[in-house]
Amino acid sequence: MQDKEDIKEEVLKEEINKEVNEEKKCECGEAKEETHEDDHKHDGHTCCGKHNHKEEIEKLKAEIEEWKNEYLRKQAEFQNFTKRKEKEVEELKKFSSEKIITQFLGSLDNLERAIESSLESKDFDSLLKGIEMIVRNLKDIMSAEGVEEIKAEGAFDPVYHHAVGVEASEDKKEDEIVKVLQKGYMMKGKVIRPAMVIVCKNN
Repeated sequence: MQDKEDIKEEVLKEEINKEVNEEKKCECGEAKEETHEDDHKHDGHTCCGKHNHKEEIEKLKAEIEEWKNEYLRKQAEFQNFTKRKEKEVEELKKFSSEKIITQFLGSLDNLERAIESSLESKDFDSLLKGIEMIVRNLKDIMSAEGVEEIKAEGAFDPVYHHAVGVEASEDKKEDEIVKVLQKGYMMKGKVIRPAMVIVCKNN
């Protein structure tokens, strides 16, 4: 049998070994790896139980840089899109009247031919008929574009008529239109040129 001294020695060794093993463990419960660094880092851990965030920070930096580059790319694309649309709008404004002008060119051609023919033949009746035909053609073009003549009969209406003078008339009531000096026109319900009229004033 072992004597008491031997038993005490064995128990003491066990206690020492236990304390050594405890010191080799982090608070997180994982064993330390031997290192020359003061903070005893191992496997991304420190002895205080905190993770090493260096790799995570680098990853976040890379993601932020990627987002930044994507934002700059989208911003450049939007600027190019805006410039392209502005250019298209300018082109539309510049040539917005192209269709109607093209339609009027045909009437202009007919008018010039009628004048030229009448000068050669001295047939002014034919010229008059040609001009009347051209006027009808122009009115058809205007009608197709939603343009209509403003009626200038009856009472004066400042919305549709522009009075440029007054005149006494026995045949007209007060403030009725006596004479139309220039026709007025509306386009799709909007007055684009009021009729220029003379208004009756008997007093």
